[in-house]
Formats: sequence, C-alpha cells, structure tokens
Amino acid sequence: MTPEQCPVLEFPAWLYDTTAAIRRKVRAEGRWWAREYLKTGAFPQPRQMRQVQPGEVLVMHSGAEDFDWSRPRWRVHMFGGVFMDLNEGVPEEERQRTRDAFESFCLGTPWGALYHVVSPPPLRSAERMANRLASLLRFWDVLQGLRYAFWPGRKYTLEELMEDIYRKTLEAWCPGGPASVREHLALTVERMARATREDGEEAVLRLMPVLVKGDTDLKHREVLSDPDFLRERLCALPPKDFDDLSSAEKYSVAVQLAAWDRELGRH
Repeated sequence: MTPEQCPVLEFPAWLYDTTAAIRRKVRAEGRWWAREYLKTGAFPQPRQMRQVQPGEVLVMHSGAEDFDWSRPRWRVHMFGGVFMDLNEGVPEEERQRTRDAFESFCLGTPWGALYHVVSPPPLRSAERMANRLASLLRFWDVLQGLRYAFWPGRKYTLEELMEDIYRKTLEAWCPGGPASVREHLALTVERMARATREDGEEAVLRLMPVLVKGDTDLKHREVLSDPDFLRERLCALPPKDFDDLSSAEKYSVAVQLAAWDRELGRH
C-alpha cells in the first residue's frame, strides 16, 4: 500500500531571504505584478516558488523578528510591501479595482490567504473578512504543519495563532462556540457571510466591552463600557465608517474606541 503523500506547500521564493534582500525584491515583484495586470487584466503566479518544509517557522509580524536581519528566513509579514508598488504601477483611477483583483488572486493561494487573515488590510468588513477566513480554512490542512512567529519568544501552531488573533472576534459572533478554533472559525464565517448591519452591530457591541476592559490607555473607560452609549454611537456611524468595523475584527474596533475616547476628552 502506498503511503499517503503530504501535499507540497510552496510560497513565493522571495519571501525567504534576508530583510534587505526581501525589501528589494518586494518592490520588483510589486511592479512586475502591476505591469502584468495592465497587460493581461490578471495576476500570474509568482515567477519563482520555494517549498516550505513541515515544521519551518514563518515570521508573521515584525515584532517577532530575532534581530538577525542578515539571516535568511521566511518573512511573510513583509509581503505587505507589494501593495505600495502595486498602487504606484497603475493609474490612480484603477487602483481600487486592481487591489480588489489582487486580493481575489491572493486568496486563491495558501500564502495569500494566510497573509490576508493575519494582517488584514482595510476594509475589514464582515463580507471581506468572511471571504478571507473562508480562504484560510480551505488551506488549513496544508498550513497547520508549520510554526508561526507572531510575538517575541514564542512559536505558534496555526490553531494557537488563530486563537491569539481571532478568539475575541469568534466569541463576538458565536458566543460559547466550539472549543476547536477551526470549527469556531467555520461557524463564524457562515454567520459573517450572511450578516445584516444589525448582526454586525450586535457582534461589535459584544466585543467592545471586552476590549475596553483590557485597554488601560483609555481615559474614559466607564463611559466606553456603557452599553447605551456604545449602541448610540455605533448606530450613528455612516455606512462607510461602520463597514470597516462590521466584522468585529479587534484592531479596527480598538481604533474606533480610541477615537471616541479622544472625542470624550475634548468635551
């Protein structure tokens, strides 16, 4: 009987290198992708791929670097540099359409899905985040054999990484959901994908007091813990502003809480 073959996992080769080399390569790749998109209306696969071995460590956040910048490593957090050169390579009126098309392309790859979930660029609406999380779930099996550096001094499994980044969001959407992070993500994706504005508001309102409790930098925590105050302010947000909060992604919600905190300080 032939033993079951593990799927081969490949990432863009330029993400494995020294910090300086990746910085140079990311500019070249961004400009190349922009040129190809303008010529063909589509994004081709990276020109060179490199196999990622089981158990290899992927650096997902600059704060997790070990300060040995000259050592070649998988520095997935540096993928974000592509977006700047992508913007510069296309006419201004085409930029939003290009970014949307590029995200769609990326979400069809394990490396692109991973980046867009760990470092989600704006907008972080319920619709977009449901799509991003669903893409990660499609590649879960092939990504779970790796280790991830996200905070200093610790290497995460994929389950632990998603627990750290998203458990509060998952609880906001599905309180008391499954203990398995993967199952909780799947249930959350279902709810996010069909959510109304009211559904999003309820999820955000469940998350906000949790974030206020943990943020000692907020100066008006008592007011920001008041459910009536939060509901009134949230309902008053214009659709465009609310859209970026509607997934209950904790960074976006924390930014809004900080903005209200500053506003309270001016009165």
